[in-house]
Amino acid sequence: MDASVWITLGLTLKVAAWATGINLILGTAIGWLLANRRFPGRELLDAILTLPFVLPPTVLGYYLLVVIGRNGWLGRWLDDTFGITLIFTWQGAVIAAAVVAFPFVCKSARAAFENVDAEYEQAARVLGLSAPAVFFRITLPLAWRGILAGVLLAFARALGEFGATLMVAGSIPGETQTLSIAVYEAVQAGQDELANGLVLLTSVVCVAILLLAGRMAPARIPGRS
Repeated sequence: MDASVWITLGLTLKVAAWATGINLILGTAIGWLLANRRFPGRELLDAILTLPFVLPPTVLGYYLLVVIGRNGWLGRWLDDTFGITLIFTWQGAVIAAAVVAFPFVCKSARAAFENVDAEYEQAARVLGLSAPAVFFRITLPLAWRGILAGVLLAFARALGEFGATLMVAGSIPGETQTLSIAVYEAVQAGQDELANGLVLLTSVVCVAILLLAGRMAPARIPGRS
């Protein structure tokens, strides 16, 4: 494989890493909120956040164009105020990948937090720990394996994202062309050898991530049957 393949791989890993980092912060926070707080519309919010699981990526890409496109309400504001354009940039690819992969982190985090025995948190509060201390010293250490499993799955999903990324970021070699898009274009151009190499490379990386995610399945919490 030539140098362009490794450039594409590097770009794909960068996009997936940024998207996963965003999802780690937002997905963990929202997962904790859904697991520990009761408020009107909670399940509706959960359903909306889960939509990327079931909506076609092209539909998600269209929604993103409506929001962050040059004529979108957020995209126009960013352009007019800061001169920032997200369409046809690697940052736009990050946003597309983050939206598509978000439910993996959010759902895993919610399940992990719901699996934490509340007695441990209550005991910590009785001992005088503040709410942030309870979260970082009790809740998070008990839930981290489930969260990490979701993060790894989100990373794998971001690596393979195609439809939304193509609509938002396009296919500019060395700038926005990720592995999945490169495979599509190689097949369209009849470059079977290149397509086979890209498919093999992508498959090996994703299988390794999925095996690692399987090992990160939540361990049984002491004291729970």
